[in-house]
Amino acid sequence: MKKRNVFSQLLIIIAILFVVNLISNQLFFRLDFTADKQYTLSDATRNILHELDDVITITAYYSEDLPPQLVKSRKDFVDLLVEYENRSDGSVVYEFINPSRNEEAEMEAQQAGISPIMVNVRERDQVKQMRAYMGAVLQMGEKKEVIPVMQPGTGMEYSLTTSIKKLAVEDKPKIAFLQGHGEPPLNASVQLLEQLNVLYDPEPYTITDTAGIPVFYKTIAIIDPKDTIPESHFRKLDQYLAQGGGIYLAFSNLQGNLNQAYLAAGPDIGLKSWLLEKGVTVNDLYVIDANCGSVTVRQQQGPFMMNSQIQFPYFPIISNFSDHPAGQGLESVFFPFISSISYSPPDSAVNISPVAFTSENSGVVSPPAYVDINKDWTENDFRESEQVVVVALEGPLSGSGHAKMVIIPNGQFAVNGEGQQQQSVNEDNINLASNAIDWISDDTGLINLRTKGITNRPLEQLEEAEKSLYKYGNVIIPILFVLVLGFIRKQRYNAKKQRWIQGNI
Repeated sequence: MKKRNVFSQLLIIIAILFVVNLISNQLFFRLDFTADKQYTLSDATRNILHELDDVITITAYYSEDLPPQLVKSRKDFVDLLVEYENRSDGSVVYEFINPSRNEEAEMEAQQAGISPIMVNVRERDQVKQMRAYMGAVLQMGEKKEVIPVMQPGTGMEYSLTTSIKKLAVEDKPKIAFLQGHGEPPLNASVQLLEQLNVLYDPEPYTITDTAGIPVFYKTIAIIDPKDTIPESHFRKLDQYLAQGGGIYLAFSNLQGNLNQAYLAAGPDIGLKSWLLEKGVTVNDLYVIDANCGSVTVRQQQGPFMMNSQIQFPYFPIISNFSDHPAGQGLESVFFPFISSISYSPPDSAVNISPVAFTSENSGVVSPPAYVDINKDWTENDFRESEQVVVVALEGPLSGSGHAKMVIIPNGQFAVNGEGQQQQSVNEDNINLASNAIDWISDDTGLINLRTKGITNRPLEQLEEAEKSLYKYGNVIIPILFVLVLGFIRKQRYNAKKQRWIQGNI
């Protein structure tokens, strides 16, 4: 009888496990306690998956014998694909292929556009290198997108969702990059184009005297013009705004030359007076901020010349953003030689919103001025309050229509450069430009996803008195804690000893 009961209970347990397994396959979920919600799909991803009207096949070419530091990456990718499949109601299907199993599978991966990467593996106190595959190919009908290397962390969701978005979008709206006034060519903004290509079709555009600006352009991007803009071109831009268009404007009205250690005001190319009509004043003042980047300076140290990193307040690091969509999710934007912005809406129907501010320890410097790299900066240099450095405008900016603008008084903050002079740009600089264009173009779907993840956590700026309090507190408090604990234990020991003596009298 007892054996039958044990056997019955075992069958019940097996049945329960089987049912739970079936339910878990249908109701996949994860608890996410990370600060950046790394394991929670963003609203943008969910919306894109729900709107799919065709099946997307994801073929993941992933090695199975990965070193320990990459095993978690593979597991996270598997979990992510399971959630994509469930959230899309079967519109996303996937399979895993191990290219390392044989030459045929490896050739298939390489022909699909997935190249191996070399990773370090430690075996018996020796470091060796192995070939590993960590990519995926997405296909919908005849269209295909390749992710050569799946980046760990939040980069996985962004890579997958943007690739799916590229496949799902039939006709991408156009973004015009204005040319003809000394602006850098389109290929000088490689990182920005890489993000914009997900949703838009960017192309160069030159204003002509015979035709107006086409209204099919979602946004006109005016980036770092250096030559005078004719009045006729401003009229064309106003006509475009009156038809409900949008303009992204990033230009430098200051000319800081670090090599010559000289700060000057830039030439007037007509933009400042045009913006003044819209209620925005770009000030001829250099912003300085205690929260700043650094410059490399060669200094004499004894008989040697050494490179030293020196904090340079003319290179503010902006980490203070409003809740405007253009500044959403940003953590750290680098703005070398930027000026402040003042604004006063000319019409109650026009809304001007600040997007980014300097820190509370800020100041301004009027040009012309010389720069002392080795200056000993003090609190007296930063007596100004927060300075507005990015604004967004919305409303009838040209008397009629509902237009949008974002104004940033720095033309080079998101430009990589031309030819051999190209340099990588801070990620959040690109995110700010992309967010602004998304907001102007009425497509904010990928803003949350683009800026998802923790990229920078700067330390909070403290006063000297607070710094001293924390510094001495960290030394004194542990000592006091140990002394108090020792005193309490000594008292308890004496009391216990006294009771023992009294019990033995």
